[in-house]
Amino acid sequence: MQELHLSYTAIILATVANFFTGFLWYSVLFKDTWMKEMAIPTDTKPTAGMMVKSLLMNLVGCFFLAYVFAHNNAAWSFVPGIETLGTVGSIANAAIFTWLGFFLLVDLNTVAFEGRSWKMFFINTSYHFTMLLVSAIILHLL
Repeated sequence: MQELHLSYTAIILATVANFFTGFLWYSVLFKDTWMKEMAIPTDTKPTAGMMVKSLLMNLVGCFFLAYVFAHNNAAWSFVPGIETLGTVGSIANAAIFTWLGFFLLVDLNTVAFEGRSWKMFFINTSYHFTMLLVSAIILHLL
């Protein structure tokens, strides 16, 4: 059995990069639209405790995403012929197929079963794809 080699430096960098991507996504780029779609008044301020709890949970989630994604990519690196994709192909393949197989379905279900708007769907699913793309770039280049 072959041993998987994971770069913990890349995993930590991907964790931090995704944490800041989420910050930019939901507090700078799409804050007003997201809050409107979630029916949260724009003047709502979370308590310090809520913010710390949310940020810590997000950081843990970003770590698990980066770690599992790194593990998955390392496992697939043993497939014959996968190296013919090249760096850009490997990055795109990892991000697109993980997004299609795991995130898109969940995001579509928020529209189908939770009654979320298509705006919310596009904000969230594009964020999920961006997280995977950022992670794939970092994990493949380090």
